Amino acid sequence: MWTAIVILLVAWAVLAIVGFVFEGLLWLAVIGIVLFIGTLVVGILRQRVRPSV
Repeated sequence: MWTAIVILLVAWAVLAIVGFVFEGLLWLAVIGIVLFIGTLVVGILRQRVRPSV
């Protein structure tokens, strides 16, 4: 599970960086940041809800 979350976080970070590098793609940076934060929150919440075995 954590592997998928880390891969998504890296993908969103790359989208945000590309969006900031190319000024015309600023919307891409905003989407990347929103998705990065959303994925991070979902990952943290899932870890807290799942009982440790």
